[in-house]
Amino acid sequence: MSTTRRAAVVAIVVCALAFTVAVPLRTYLSQRSEVRDQEAQQSQLQQQVAQLQDRKAQLSDPAQIEAEARTRLRYVKPGETPYMVQLPEDQAAAQAPPTGPQQVPQGSWYEKLWDQVSGG
Repeated sequence: MSTTRRAAVVAIVVCALAFTVAVPLRTYLSQRSEVRDQEAQQSQLQQQVAQLQDRKAQLSDPAQIEAEARTRLRYVKPGETPYMVQLPEDQAAAQAPPTGPQQVPQGSWYEKLWDQVSGG
């Protein structure tokens, strides 16, 4: 065989080997990235579970439940005098006009219903 034919045969063999290795290699690399993403998601979910378990442990304490009710729901015990402190920034937020035009519907609901049914 001449050197040209040998070079051609070697080139064909190398190309065939490259094509047979390329597809499994691409699959392997894509699966590695998917596994890495899933592991990151799993670690994030495990952290979330740990935080929720800590929160559950905190809320199993009656004193913590009472503190939550007092701060979030503004509960007071009988005989206590509640005081509400209003800061200037709270009043500014409460007095801010609502955004967008608001139309007040005219007439009662049954009049609107009758108008729709009667076609008027």
